[in-house]
Amino acid sequence: MRAVPEHRRASPHQGEDGRHDRTSGYQRLRPDRPELLTSLAALAHLLTYDSTYGRLNRPVEHDETLLTVDGHRIAVTAERDPAALDWGGLGVDVVIESTGRFRTRDQAGLHLAAGARKVLLSVPGKDVDATIVMGVNEGTYDPENHHVISNASCTTNCVAPMVKVLDEHFGVVKGLMTTIHGYTNDQVVLDGPHKDLRRGRSAAVNIIPTTTGAARAVGLVLPELAGTLDGSAVRVPVEDGSLTDLTVVLGREASAEEIDAAYREAAEGPLKDVLRVSDAPIVSRDVVGDPASCVLDAPLTQTHGDLVKVFGWYDNEWGYTNRLLDLTSYVAARLPRS
Repeated sequence: MRAVPEHRRASPHQGEDGRHDRTSGYQRLRPDRPELLTSLAALAHLLTYDSTYGRLNRPVEHDETLLTVDGHRIAVTAERDPAALDWGGLGVDVVIESTGRFRTRDQAGLHLAAGARKVLLSVPGKDVDATIVMGVNEGTYDPENHHVISNASCTTNCVAPMVKVLDEHFGVVKGLMTTIHGYTNDQVVLDGPHKDLRRGRSAAVNIIPTTTGAARAVGLVLPELAGTLDGSAVRVPVEDGSLTDLTVVLGREASAEEIDAAYREAAEGPLKDVLRVSDAPIVSRDVVGDPASCVLDAPLTQTHGDLVKVFGWYDNEWGYTNRLLDLTSYVAARLPRS
């Protein structure tokens, strides 16, 4: 969790990941200039009070143009068009695009035209230069050619390490996953019109089946497994804390003890901080605030010959944000000489 004070970053913000990017990352990568389309008063309030994580234990103040967090002054501007921003003039190297509005290479690339050197998307991207999941494929990052980079989704960040461990130790033939996921701002509190009729039903009182591309996206970061995985999502009435149910056919038979041992080895080695193994009978609330991408629930591992089922918990906001900051550090530390 290293800071990179020699480089500057900015964080266009709208939504939970953008906000938690700044709170969890404050001691790691201080944002120099967030862009947002809301008032500074609202941003300061939301940083201070959070329904999931509680009150921020640092003073937050603001005036017309500055947000001050624990004495650190952050200039804030508002601009709907990324091309109209002056990242070059401000000396910003890395932009975290967390509005959710600019998901394609061309759209996010407007930040490059505005003077940024790298753009990191906090959502799955389309036609981007690279999709990177920390702990899985960051070694494929090419600083000379990868300028618009997606950090994938929170669910892909959870399931990709799960799949990676199984494939490296036993081989993965095919598989299906289901994410039991907390509700998000794409859903509604009360029934109402929505392009997805299921998501148009009240998030607070329903179990809502929906779609996810998280399993298929594993093929972007583990290309040798492209086309072997698929999955679905079920939204449930919790505000945070989600669970990935992964079932795969292995290349050979394995016991639950072998499976869990492989995960423990990875969690203590190459996937340290990304993967954690729990032996406790935990529930969703127990992983809220956990910085790992995946908390493997060892007691739930099941095998039947070459068929295996494993469960991985994740804080779909906090865990993801930690990986986004790790990726920011990784990219910033490898900026080509200008």
